Amino acid sequence: MTEPQNLLETWLAEERDIIAKLEAGPGPGVARPEQLSGKTGLEIMQAMLRGDIPYAAIAKTLDFTVISVSPGVAIFQGTPLPQHLNPLGTIHGGWVATLLDSALGCSVHTMMPPGRSYTTAELGVNYVKGLTPKVQRVRAEGKVIHCGRQLATAEARLVGADGTLYAHATTTCFVFEIPAGR
Repeated sequence: MTEPQNLLETWLAEERDIIAKLEAGPGPGVARPEQLSGKTGLEIMQAMLRGDIPYAAIAKTLDFTVISVSPGVAIFQGTPLPQHLNPLGTIHGGWVATLLDSALGCSVHTMMPPGRSYTTAELGVNYVKGLTPKVQRVRAEGKVIHCGRQLATAEARLVGADGTLYAHATTTCFVFEIPAGR
């Protein structure tokens, strides 16, 4: 078993490599339709990770980043910081929910064929342990449970490098054909 400090060092090294690629590309923003046309959701996510297309601005705003994607899986890593605190001194639940929602949605995105997309219809989050800035990084791993023609479901867990579970979540997404011209 990997020691928590060694695992944290691995996480930080992966984060540095990914952020360097993202920042060498166009930065945060919205991809142009021609950059997405004809690509699967997985191909789009992989292009973003290479820095070929913009990444979501919310990631920069809330101090998290996508770390890896594979079919049906998306891993995000976040830095809980003092600016994310609620008045009680723990990381705001909205920050945790956004990190989990990103991992969930992107795991579904990796399953989309060309011309198909999705939107979140339901998000359920269970908070199981308070998170503070003393925890240097957390990871949200989203995994698709089912991806059909009209609905997709996924689950995610938010953990620290020491294996502590802070929250877990599920989502239901509507799957649809992208309208012509978008």
